[in-house]
Amino acid sequence: MLIRSRFSLMQIFSYTWKVDLMLLALCTATYFLDKYWLQSHINIPTAISAVLGTAIAFFIGFNNNQAYDRWWEARTIWGGLVNDSRSWARSLVAFYHSDNTEQRQTTARNMIYRHLAFLYTLKSALRNRPDNYYERYLSPEEKEIISRQTNKPNAILNIQAQELQRLKQTGTIDGFQFIEINELLVRHTDNMGKSERIKNTVFPTSYVYFTNLFIWFYVLMNTLMMTESIGAWSIIFGWAFGFVFHTTHLNGVSLMNPFAYNPLATPLDSITRTIEINLLETLGEKEIPAPVEPRANGLYIM
Repeated sequence: MLIRSRFSLMQIFSYTWKVDLMLLALCTATYFLDKYWLQSHINIPTAISAVLGTAIAFFIGFNNNQAYDRWWEARTIWGGLVNDSRSWARSLVAFYHSDNTEQRQTTARNMIYRHLAFLYTLKSALRNRPDNYYERYLSPEEKEIISRQTNKPNAILNIQAQELQRLKQTGTIDGFQFIEINELLVRHTDNMGKSERIKNTVFPTSYVYFTNLFIWFYVLMNTLMMTESIGAWSIIFGWAFGFVFHTTHLNGVSLMNPFAYNPLATPLDSITRTIEINLLETLGEKEIPAPVEPRANGLYIM
């Protein structure tokens, strides 16, 4: 996620250089084509530029609105996970009743550790990036059980449900406390399912493809039209029009998969680490990991 409101020219160029070169190549080829052959055969009406530009603006606006909605929904889901995770740890620590202090601390710690493993496996699954960091929070027996499951986050929640049921049966927590903690467990499942829905629902390819195609067609027609009035300057102005449309479109495309591993996506590393710090502090742990640091001189955070 970007955390800086301004970009340097070098940062902009690093993001758009491929499109810039392709635009300059297209505009240059179009200029010479029009000057040495097409100009003597046909004149391009100026109304075409206005009509195409308006139509493309609608396409880009729709794509970007839908992409931002996906990104914001993902951020809302993980914001909910932050709050529910804190409530999970607080409830386990506060509701647990037992004369055996060591057993109480061990059981609460294990369930909180297991929740951290759930978050890290969910993050890894959403990003399609294998990561064994979660194993530090699981026992060897739990790692063996989870390794046999296709959906590791769901397998961890199953273990949590079994442990929660055991606490109720032994009278460690009463019925009302069981309902409250189980409600948190249900919300973990809901947020996991919502995240998986966003990840597995592909943004309609036709919208992205045709919008991109129309932008290139617009650049070509605009350059042809301007060549007849401003000559070689049409290369620069054609690039400028294409740069605005393509950069706006690319900004939306980069948000379509909010769980991708890129600077514009949801900062799962930072969110998960924040939860980890909060929960370990709730347990009174001494070894607390450091927050995730911004990258690229404070430009973005993963």
